Parts: sequence; structure tokens; C-alpha cells
Amino acid sequence: MTPTMLRQLWSVIETTQAQILLKLDDASLVQWLLKQLKNQRSLDNHETNLLNDYLNSKLTLIRDLALERQSTWQETN
Repeated sequence: MTPTMLRQLWSVIETTQAQILLKLDDASLVQWLLKQLKNQRSLDNHETNLLNDYLNSKLTLIRDLALERQSTWQETN
């Protein structure tokens, strides 16, 4: 997995509404994020598998970041 691919993936995660990241179940969230990344760049099967494994290992972090963003937003509004 290239650094550029990782940056693009985390950019997708950071720009996605927290509500979406929190409401989807694990498998749906991974597939949704992969689809968003595929809309930005072409991915071969190997890259898709790597990203799938990576996302599954980072789901707790992704949801924690989304919860933090959501609570910060609620405090300011």
C-alpha cells in the first residue's frame, strides 16, 4: 500500500460525515469506504484486499474519530 493511497483513504474518512461512519455496520462501512476510494482511483484486486484488511484493523479508530468529531460538533452547535 502506497503512502498516497493511505493519504487518500484517510482523506475520505476525514471528510465523511461522522453519522455515516457511525451508523453502518462493520462490513458495510468497509465496503462503503472502499467504494468511495474506488471513485477517486482505480484499485486492482491486490490493493482492494490490502485496503479491506487495513480498514478492518482500523474500524475502532475510525469510529472513535467519528465520535470525537460528532461530540465536538454538538458542543459547538
